[in-house]
Amino acid sequence: MRFLFILCFLFSLNTFSQDDIVVREYFKNGEFEKALISYKKLYSKNKKNRNYLIQLVKTHQQLEQYNEAENLLITYLNTVNYPPALIELGYNYKLQKDTINANINYQKALDIIDLKPNYAGIIGRGFENFSLLDKAIQTYEKAMAIKPELNFNMQLARIYGEQGDVEKMFNSYINFSEINESYINTIKREFSTFISENKENENNTVLRKILLKKIQTSRNLKWNDMLSWLFIQQKDYKKAFTQEKAIYKRQLESLDRVEELANIAYTQKQPEVAKTIFQFIIDNTQDIDIKINAHYNLIKIETEQVSTKDYKTINESYLSLLETFGKEGRTLNIQIAYAHFLAFYLNKTSEAILFLKDSLKLDIDKHQLSQIKIELGDILVLEEKFNEALIYYTQIQRSLKNSTISQEARFKVAKTSYYKGDFKWAESQLKILKASTSQLTANDALDLKLLISDNKAEDSLQIALKLYAKADLLAFQNKKDESIAFLNTILKEHKTEPIVAQTLLKQAQLFKETEQFEKAKVNYERIIKDFKEGILIDDAIYALAEIYTNKLVQPEKAKALYESIIFNHADSIYFVESRKKYRALRGDAIN
Repeated sequence: MRFLFILCFLFSLNTFSQDDIVVREYFKNGEFEKALISYKKLYSKNKKNRNYLIQLVKTHQQLEQYNEAENLLITYLNTVNYPPALIELGYNYKLQKDTINANINYQKALDIIDLKPNYAGIIGRGFENFSLLDKAIQTYEKAMAIKPELNFNMQLARIYGEQGDVEKMFNSYINFSEINESYINTIKREFSTFISENKENENNTVLRKILLKKIQTSRNLKWNDMLSWLFIQQKDYKKAFTQEKAIYKRQLESLDRVEELANIAYTQKQPEVAKTIFQFIIDNTQDIDIKINAHYNLIKIETEQVSTKDYKTINESYLSLLETFGKEGRTLNIQIAYAHFLAFYLNKTSEAILFLKDSLKLDIDKHQLSQIKIELGDILVLEEKFNEALIYYTQIQRSLKNSTISQEARFKVAKTSYYKGDFKWAESQLKILKASTSQLTANDALDLKLLISDNKAEDSLQIALKLYAKADLLAFQNKKDESIAFLNTILKEHKTEPIVAQTLLKQAQLFKETEQFEKAKVNYERIIKDFKEGILIDDAIYALAEIYTNKLVQPEKAKALYESIIFNHADSIYFVESRKKYRALRGDAIN
């Protein structure tokens, strides 16, 4: 008997579900007469279902049967205490342009808050559903005034945002976070819709003033955190650091946030700020590993910044660090960086190789050994000792199969084979890497594979491709002027071959690295003009836009190029950044 009851119940539930789907389709498709018949049946069988009541009311309204809708709502209100029905009734009068009765019913809904402030949630939503935003605001504010422990600031913030009252929106979100700290990240996401990278943006200024006032009147560090976040959005990492220092000095806990900020400043091309932050970490941590890592990052930045005449100072700094902290597993990053400095900056490749081979004797794990071998391989490629380099890369592949570093090593095998002119073997390795779990490796592998496959077929002797590979190797060896000269040879002697576009792009990149921005501009413009249908067109447009933005200070030209990617190259990897930078140049808030 019990089983039969359950079976009947499930059958009726399924029938209701099917009927519900059908009637919603009627309503959606504008078949309101059919919808009316179906909703009447559904509501008559289930008078407690408010959704059926509301949909039945809406269907009557679509058919301009306002009296029927009114009777339904009045009958319902006489039997059930459900205040949002008063708003539905008021809206029904509004549809008939009867504003007096509409406002009477809206006021009745509002008056309920005086006795039952907890009803504010459903009443406020009811007003919001009909875009009666001022009345929704009135509802939430009234309820909080009567019962201060209620917090409708999140709802108020959303409404103020819709109304464009950004200052009130910011304040409401901040008031909400006063007692709901777990929502801080959600609130930051909401704020990001309204602020810009431009610190002069009006919304940025408003939010900054609100947060500064909070910091002055409250000792809660979340306001410093939020202000730091705002400065990071504006790429004002120096000011963000001021806030992070204040947080650290009050808490004296982890330096993770400070370290993260240093890394952001470095990646966003603000090395001086990054150096200041890393030095702060060195001065304030007692943790040896954190201190070593900060020293490593600091000397890495200093190495990138120095001119040839300062190499001696850098060399002494490396030796001093290794003497202070020892040549052991915890200083491995510094050891590898020092070997790289010896080989790529001082041209002391033999000394670098001996130094790293000594590091291989340390008591370290397979992954750390592989890091040393990667650098050893790179230095051997620098010396054009390709076969020895391949041995080290292959050892990594066998030792740590399917790992990220193993995939990196396979790519280096392909790149080394390409430098040697062994394009067939390089291609075979690149095919495997197309499915790499490391997106960066997969992208690099695809780019190199396309370069080889697109150009080897056109030239049976592969002369132009070999010249390009040689130029690529020279660039890797930091012989940029020689690389540019080799690329010039291709442009003069192989004018009709498909490798020309790639050559122009590579040369433009080298011009940019050597600060020959006008020459880089000429190359990018030629790609845009002569290779409109080529796969490098978006690379050229974006790179030229960046030069106009950051080097030639011609924002209007940059804006036109970013716009070109947005409207003509929506599938480009540069689409998201182009849209962001275009909106920044236009002065929009950036989501």
